[in-house]
Amino acid sequence: MRRVDFLGENRISVELKAITELEDVHLAQAINYLEAYKIKTGLLINFGAKSLQVRRLLNRGYRQTKL
Repeated sequence: MRRVDFLGENRISVELKAITELEDVHLAQAINYLEAYKIKTGLLINFGAKSLQVRRLLNRGYRQTKL
């Protein structure tokens, strides 16, 4: 079973990569984590490219539950 690399206060997920170039499969994986954990926002960070790559991701199906 796969898990998100970091989960901050159940509000943001952070997925880390160290690859030459981000591909669609990496974006899909990070978005799947947002959906699975029912989180609105996530970051996909790649340290492997020539310069740091950061992608902010939104869970378009996110519905906030009222307390």
